[in-house]
Amino acid sequence: MADNTLNATYRTEFGKGAARRARREGLIPAVLYGHGTDPVHLNLPSHDTFMIVRHSRNAVIELSFDGKSELALVKDVQINPIIRELEHLDLVIVRRDEKVTVDVPVHLAGEPVSGAVAALEAQTLTVIAPAISIPESIVVSIEGLEDGAVVTVGDVVLPEGITTEVDAELPVVVVAIPRAVESADDAAEGEGEAAAEAPAAADED
Repeated sequence: MADNTLNATYRTEFGKGAARRARREGLIPAVLYGHGTDPVHLNLPSHDTFMIVRHSRNAVIELSFDGKSELALVKDVQINPIIRELEHLDLVIVRRDEKVTVDVPVHLAGEPVSGAVAALEAQTLTVIAPAISIPESIVVSIEGLEDGAVVTVGDVVLPEGITTEVDAELPVVVVAIPRAVESADDAAEGEGEAAAEAPAAADED
């Protein structure tokens, strides 16, 4: 786990006006819950929080506040779609020795055979991972795969200690040659065969 430590403060004002004031002061409103505790409303330092969540979909943060600390998984991030500014975070308490269920992005590595295209059918894969070692991505190799190849969940090699309960037959990647490419190849092949079969022109006297 990266050293994602943030100093937080209790949030005592609520509502849109209070949230706007907090953001003007360089703070991001957040709520922390889980493990049977009452929700705790916090303010987090805006810049440091942004630097953590921008690099990881499932960041785990060590929160320090009121003389204690909690390990928290980022569960939801609200971002202003126009100015791309953090607006609010939902955080869930986790323990170092527990496993969590998270959606991890799927990334492709390598290239299929020439002319083929790999279509990613599953943008993310739901996995069960140790809270302190959640992978940033699940890498699926498509190197040399041919037309018609299908990579299913069962084919994916997961990092050590990571499991999934997703149906093993669910397709993750499908490799195919686009129809336009096939048509062009067929047309070229047909022209070549026609030229080969055409009778030679008679020599003129």
